[in-house]
Amino acid sequence: MDPSESDGRPRKINKPNYSKFTQQELPACRPVLTPRTVITVFSLISIIFVAIGIASLIVSQEVVEVVGRYDTSCAPMVDKIRFIQNSTSNKRCTITLKAHKYMKSPIFLYYQIGNFYQNHRSYASSQNDRQLMYKNAHLKKECNPETHTTDGAPIVPCGLVAWSLFNDTFTVDVNGETTEVNKHDIAWASDKNNKFGDDIYPSNFQKGKLIGGATLNESVPLSEQEDLIVWMRTAAFPTFRKLYGRIEKDIMANATITVFIQNNYNTYSFGGSKAVVLSTTSWIGGKNNFIGIAYLSVGCLCLFLALGFTVLYMVKPRSK
Repeated sequence: MDPSESDGRPRKINKPNYSKFTQQELPACRPVLTPRTVITVFSLISIIFVAIGIASLIVSQEVVEVVGRYDTSCAPMVDKIRFIQNSTSNKRCTITLKAHKYMKSPIFLYYQIGNFYQNHRSYASSQNDRQLMYKNAHLKKECNPETHTTDGAPIVPCGLVAWSLFNDTFTVDVNGETTEVNKHDIAWASDKNNKFGDDIYPSNFQKGKLIGGATLNESVPLSEQEDLIVWMRTAAFPTFRKLYGRIEKDIMANATITVFIQNNYNTYSFGGSKAVVLSTTSWIGGKNNFIGIAYLSVGCLCLFLALGFTVLYMVKPRSK
């Protein structure tokens, strides 16, 4: 029995308005992948990717990079840990580098750290994002053991990431002339504007139970503490570089670059390494062969598939 007639009265049945979308009557493209189509597509992809790969490798080779490791030369051969932990020891040292090619400004000055796992889950999560942006944020256990000082006052910014802030310093001379290192605008604008508050000031920083890295100026808001902002964008790999500043002056080929270093940061306890890097950039960024190799690999793979389908099509054509 029709339910619309169960009580003797017809019932109105709601039906959606007719449309080609609801009835699945929209026009559709159903390409037929013939051998010629497949061969043409793979050939075009291979040409494009190989061209981009070669261009990327050429541009990457034009980037001039000077690297100088200093953790071994800036510490005694024995008992490095005791040396770095002694606050009275003279930690100033000097390394000399040579610019093997002309370096066009801006020249980026990085510090490179090896065997440091910033991507470790316990380390990377040891921070409070709300505290970096808002006042009176409630501190939970995520910042342990750097949450409060011994007298119970909250630490701003809290957590192990901020606590381990890099504190080596660099001064650069080129051919005996002191060269300014510009440390403004070294952090991402999105981090400065969206992750760190302009009315949040560091307080009780490095006053916890453990001795950490660099200190912060309590009269400068977190949004302007660019060394901290750069450091707190944690790296994905155990060997990483972070921007220290920019040299806005060209360096001629064969110039002698002297870097005066205050070797404060303790990488000796975990067998880490430290290096200073001066590098120019290109339209793909710094020196990086991976992008070019990746494009070349995909392009060569597509070319191999195109040739394979061509041979297969010639030997055994597709029957109509």
